[in-house]
Amino acid sequence: MNKPFSSVTQVLRGYTYNQVKAVVEVLVDSPVHNVEVTMNTPEAALLIQKLSSEYGSNINIGAGTVLTLEELKVAYRAGATFVLAPTLLSEEMFDYCKEHEILSVPGAFTPTEIAHAFALGADVVKVFPANEVSYSYAKKVCEPLGNLPLMAVGGVTTENIAEVFAGGYSYVGTANGIFNKNDILAEDKTALRQSVRKLTEELERLVR
Repeated sequence: MNKPFSSVTQVLRGYTYNQVKAVVEVLVDSPVHNVEVTMNTPEAALLIQKLSSEYGSNINIGAGTVLTLEELKVAYRAGATFVLAPTLLSEEMFDYCKEHEILSVPGAFTPTEIAHAFALGADVVKVFPANEVSYSYAKKVCEPLGNLPLMAVGGVTTENIAEVFAGGYSYVGTANGIFNKNDILAEDKTALRQSVRKLTEELERLVR
């Protein structure tokens, strides 16, 4: 991983390479250094490979919806430096991540599941779907379990990101919360840059 794992991960599912490339290009100089291509995207491995080759020195390229050891191996061979899943990874998958220095972000929801994921070796735990409860859920979980690196995925937008971080989350992942989907489909970089500026301004406001 060439850049530190940033607090915001942009999730891309079901887009073409040119559409994904348009998003990555406007993120290069932004605070968002993580781009996740989900493995249920057509030709996901090829997209990850091309993005890693072209932008890997500026953006962390990862794989999402990684459900099996074989998918994990395919993602790694394609160049993914981090992986996310909606569910817990198997012990074999955690071992593979440690061996190949892949940052692992498995999914969990209850305090028991979250603690178990960290016990198995998770680097960050994705609370999904986070928007089904209050975003202060993370703070409540961390009160007895300690200051855990939790990622909120589900309903996170530029407009509510301050609430999410205030609720105890260290990271967020979002598919539709930063960009307008139609702007991505149209590869409208002008509109995409405007969306990035709004997010950047909000993140800068949070650290003042």
